[in-house]
Amino acid sequence: MPRAPRCLITGFTGMVGSHLADHLLAETDWELTGLLRWNDDLSNVDHLLDRANKKDRIGLVYGDLNDHSSLARAVEQVRPDYVFHLAAQSYPQQSFVAPIETLQTNILGTAGLLDAIHRSGQRPVIHVCASSEVFGRVGKEHLPIDEETPFHPASPYAISKVGTDLVGRFYAEAYGLCVMTTRMFTHTGPRRGDVFAESTFAKQIALIEEGRIEPVLKVGNLDSMRTWSDVRDAVRAYHLLVTKNPVAGAYYNIGGTFSCTVGDMLRHLLSLSTRDDIAVVTDPERLRPIDADLQIPDTTKFTQHTGWAPRIPFEQTMQDLLDFWRERVRSGRHFLVR
Repeated sequence: MPRAPRCLITGFTGMVGSHLADHLLAETDWELTGLLRWNDDLSNVDHLLDRANKKDRIGLVYGDLNDHSSLARAVEQVRPDYVFHLAAQSYPQQSFVAPIETLQTNILGTAGLLDAIHRSGQRPVIHVCASSEVFGRVGKEHLPIDEETPFHPASPYAISKVGTDLVGRFYAEAYGLCVMTTRMFTHTGPRRGDVFAESTFAKQIALIEEGRIEPVLKVGNLDSMRTWSDVRDAVRAYHLLVTKNPVAGAYYNIGGTFSCTVGDMLRHLLSLSTRDDIAVVTDPERLRPIDADLQIPDTTKFTQHTGWAPRIPFEQTMQDLLDFWRERVRSGRHFLVR
């Protein structure tokens, strides 16, 4: 009997990594291994750790994108058939504070992982997760954004993802690795980190509803136009990416079909609240020096290749995100007010 395929997920404890594990456990017979750092927050994968302890199709391996020897050990230990490289310093605002760490983690970390795979002699199918932020400040004449739209990154994070994107394609072209790169547009839902706009809004609403903070909600730029998709649709897209006739060196835009401004998204979240007295104030600390303010994708290339289409509507995503934070706040697992 042939063995089950083995899969390595970097960024396993993040929103996307944890939902991807949920999806693959439900839809495949694959053996999954999550790459962890020693100090990772495990709250997103608490429900998976018991399975990991029982070795029920989940394993854990320790490593860090900034320690290339640890990546080589992880690749040799897992010997994966599929690799989802999701790990990154993924918060654009933080990249203005720590640009060197962002560039090192995202560019050199990706190169270290791909080099470890190349030198191992293994030939897995590899997904490298770049970002729609590579397109940055896009003129209206370039909308919707297709794969050939010029890069104009608007943050050190976006620059690092340009590097990630190019490194992935280089290893496909130079060494024949089956690397595919995605530029995923805004995707969110339960387990979204509280440093991102829609999630910090939902968290603040939940804290206000429980009387933990005053009814004042702090915001940054509300004028940015975003196209929204659900993280559970995103991980379904990633699974299709590596299994539906994978093409080495291919790169794809992936995103939803519903667009609105960050302000419109906030108004929708407020309409779901049990409180009607929440004041909205701009916090200068939440404003970026420069912002990617028009993020509307053309996903034709990916949808035609895989048949993927988003299924979960914006309204459900926002409701589920708010309910996630309500549960976290009630259980006392909300940490800092951000």
